[in-house]
Amino acid sequence: MRRTLVAGNWKMFGTRQLVRDVIGELRAMAHGATEVVICPPYPYLGPAADMVAGSALCLGGQDLHVAVEGAFTGAVSGAMLRDMGCAYVIVGHSERRQYFAESDELVATKAEAAIREGLRPIVCVGENEAEREAGRQFVVVERQLAAVTARLGASAMTQTVVAYEPVWAIGTGRTATPGQAQEIHAFLRGQLRRLDANVAESVRVLYGGSVKASNARELFAQQDIDGGLVGGASLGAVEFAAICMAAQGM
Repeated sequence: MRRTLVAGNWKMFGTRQLVRDVIGELRAMAHGATEVVICPPYPYLGPAADMVAGSALCLGGQDLHVAVEGAFTGAVSGAMLRDMGCAYVIVGHSERRQYFAESDELVATKAEAAIREGLRPIVCVGENEAEREAGRQFVVVERQLAAVTARLGASAMTQTVVAYEPVWAIGTGRTATPGQAQEIHAFLRGQLRRLDANVAESVRVLYGGSVKASNARELFAQQDIDGGLVGGASLGAVEFAAICMAAQGM
């Protein structure tokens, strides 16, 4: 039985007050049935770590550099994230792929670097609008996932989480229907099964396209959807708590 997971990706938003508001709301309702991860911007990891201490909540980073340390101005390593109390890190988010030209190979290397430092990478895959309209969504996510599985192998893949984020649904208010999401999730699990049956059964596959309290329960009820990677909705304490409660009701 895969434990459900809801991760809040704050992107480049937030304040110290938001850290207090969101984590304060979540501390009381978080429990073992669902794993809840907060991924604030780097400057707020310290205050967030103080607030999640003694709770069931986890921290995550939004990205990492492949090196352990070095002269890479502005970069953050997996070792630094772990030192700040992170258990997870997002890699390959569509915004990193689009705005920072991150390739499938770099994403795979980042996933490897995360595992090396004792972090669980949340590996993002997903097609853009043009790719979906051309009927290439399966080709795209297969290519993106294959780069990671080839780099990590079956054993390390058990330490990962996969997140399907239809790029056409991120920040647009559009959401894949539960059927559309389940179709891709089932395909991704099938690709994992080709690598190893145990990997397919253990790796959690999250949905990450405009998850809201109003659609979370129906999305999370799908057989191969194991939780969500939540963007804008994770910035509201009440809204994000409602999404987490929907996951707990699975």
